[in-house]
Amino acid sequence: MQTILGSGGVIAINLASELQKYTDNVRLVSRTPRSVTGREELFPADLMVSEQVMNAVKGSEVVYLTAGLQYDINIWRVQWPTLMQNVIDACKSYGAKLVFFDNVYMYGKVEGWMTEQTPFNPCSRKGEVRALIAQMILDEVNKGNLTALIARSADFYGPNTSNSFLNVMVFDNLAKGKSAQLMMSKNLKHSFTYTPDAGKATALLGNTNSAWNQTWHLPTDHNVLTGNEIVNLAVKETGRAAKIMVLPKWMIRMTGLFNPIVGESVEMLYQYEYDYLFDSSKFDKAFTFNKVLYLEGIRNIITSGR
Repeated sequence: MQTILGSGGVIAINLASELQKYTDNVRLVSRTPRSVTGREELFPADLMVSEQVMNAVKGSEVVYLTAGLQYDINIWRVQWPTLMQNVIDACKSYGAKLVFFDNVYMYGKVEGWMTEQTPFNPCSRKGEVRALIAQMILDEVNKGNLTALIARSADFYGPNTSNSFLNVMVFDNLAKGKSAQLMMSKNLKHSFTYTPDAGKATALLGNTNSAWNQTWHLPTDHNVLTGNEIVNLAVKETGRAAKIMVLPKWMIRMTGLFNPIVGESVEMLYQYEYDYLFDSSKFDKAFTFNKVLYLEGIRNIITSGR
């Protein structure tokens, strides 16, 4: 049995589809799980309740934690450590291996490329939480109490990826005939991981014996583009002229005073003040994997209409 904890998001959906290549026994766990292929076992559970997590993990060989929490630092500080401890305890109790789908917040500001060796140096409150929960896994691995791996992604883009600012602010706006919006600059480079590739690679890692007890950056196009270059590629694919609106920091801060979600994003604006470069060369060297490059990814988003 391979189990996905937090099965409602775009990564979990892509992951569930890919796991069918490795096993006939996939369990989807969330408060209200929904089938992806029609062949999964659906297991309702609240990941904040230890007993329910224990029951959800029982019988699992591999557990994938792809859960997300409301984007609120007060919720994150309380719920993420509890959720992670529940999952670690359950995996230890049943001898299940753990795959944690992670982001890059714990790295903080990085000059140059982010790699698996980049030290944790968070410069945001959310980064501090992400560093804490990643370290919880690493500590258990180092003690020999847990077999686990961390699958880390850059910011998302891809079809059906509504939690991607690139999808929402660029591709959706272009589809509506509006200006493409970019955060703070159009000339800085910013890496994006294609969500179908993220799901496919996470499934591959979870089914590769040599991948365990390591951190892996998921496959991401090394030819990083600027915001302006991304918009230009999208414009060529749509055949529509488009303007670019660059949102300055003061405007985002002002909007955040009235919009809680934007307000929670303000502390993460450092990611748009310099080149954001995500290196997946470790994965690229270890696996034969035809990752989707930016032109193809943008084309797929536009042709899918989502």
